[in-house]
Amino acid sequence: MTDIDQLEQTTLQQISQAHDETALEAARLAALGKKGAISALLATLGKMSPEQRKTEGARINALKEKANLALAAKRDELEEKTLAARLKAEAVDVTLPAAPSGLDAGRIHPISQVLEELTAIFADMGFSVAEGPDIETDDYNFTKLNFPEGHPAREMQDTFFLAPSGEEKKLLRTHTSPVQVRTMLTEKPPIRIICPGRVYRCDFDQTHTPMFHQIEGLVIDETTHLGHLKWVLEEFLKTFFEVKGVKLRFRPSFFPFTEPSMEVDVQCRRQGGEIRFGEGEDWMEILGCGMVHPNVLRNCGHDPEIFQGFAFGVGIDRLAMLKYGMSDLRAFFEADSRWLDHYGFRPLDIPSLLGGLSA
Repeated sequence: MTDIDQLEQTTLQQISQAHDETALEAARLAALGKKGAISALLATLGKMSPEQRKTEGARINALKEKANLALAAKRDELEEKTLAARLKAEAVDVTLPAAPSGLDAGRIHPISQVLEELTAIFADMGFSVAEGPDIETDDYNFTKLNFPEGHPAREMQDTFFLAPSGEEKKLLRTHTSPVQVRTMLTEKPPIRIICPGRVYRCDFDQTHTPMFHQIEGLVIDETTHLGHLKWVLEEFLKTFFEVKGVKLRFRPSFFPFTEPSMEVDVQCRRQGGEIRFGEGEDWMEILGCGMVHPNVLRNCGHDPEIFQGFAFGVGIDRLAMLKYGMSDLRAFFEADSRWLDHYGFRPLDIPSLLGGLSA
């Protein structure tokens, strides 16, 4: 066997045994690269006599052609195997059910849903939504709301104060009442707003978290009185808990920004770990309210001899817990998808007074 025959056998064997594109390219370079064996033979043709070049050149060129044909055939074979493997890996069983869409898999957080429910209720009673910043000044959060110097709410153990910067003392708002202040400073009565948003206090247990959600209501005009406040709260609670009627009990209390101030209890029945409103003989404290203090009206540029109004506030998280049977407030903020799958709402379950708030 001549050297050319041996080289042909070796080259075709290397090409045949290549198991992937990398190995095939290595075989091609070994035979036909600049330093390849066949290329080296082709380089010797110039040193041969015409008779040798005629016979040896034909054999070397024939070897080169065989190598190219073998390379092309092997490349096609490897491409077919690669395609077959990819098709197998990416095969789709058309008999399987389609993957759920975002509308089917996604869930609306209960806080968002309850906020939409509250907005629908109060919008029907003529309230508009007012919003303000989470970072507030001490003046808006406390002073204009008639909190005296030395009040416990102004202490570090109750409020998140920010590092001093500039002349104004800044803090994370402890209630959404500063939104009421901002509205009264920029708008003229009559005013009828609700103020939903995040608030912050130094507290953390099963029913308290450092950040939670609150909604407050404010009405300012020349004729508003406690009877209007009572009606608004009754209609609100009756509609929110989706019962035919509620019975409320007003107890005297104290808030710096209202006078008189009251805590409101709603009649309920506690049975088997559940709380049902609109029935029973038990009572549950649910919110605080009162007539806007004359000092607050005066601080916001309104004459308390002409204007008066009422305000109320309730925790949105607490309302969600009571309506939908959630026992631990901390779970609202733990980002557990299993919890959200259980308590969350479908994206198209939009609350409406006509179709039902939680339908």
